Amino acid sequence: MSDGDGPTRSDDDARAELLCYLVVAQLVAMARTGDWLRTDQLVESGRIWCKANGARFDWQERIALGQIAAETAPQIMETFGLTRERSLVPLFRDSWMPDYASPVVCGIHEACATRLARCR
Repeated sequence: MSDGDGPTRSDDDARAELLCYLVVAQLVAMARTGDWLRTDQLVESGRIWCKANGARFDWQERIALGQIAAETAPQIMETFGLTRERSLVPLFRDSWMPDYASPVVCGIHEACATRLARCR
């Protein structure tokens, strides 16, 4: 069951893109505040991404991806050295969406896709 009337988009690439977005959101929160996002903030971030991308995931899948993002973000932060807000600015294009022209964003996306493949 999805939130809304449209079809549910749950292909592997869309899931990896949403997870990448949530991981980057976690990194921004840590760099800005010193804390990871709360569950409600992760849920809202997932809604924002879905609305911006015309994707529909049911709430259980968004929550599961939020949990994976919370587990994955510290590893991504360490791997890519993304500890300061300044290091995160180049990861975005307009409207705070990840810039897939960035090699770092592509690396984060690849790590997210790999993590999701292990969940199957």
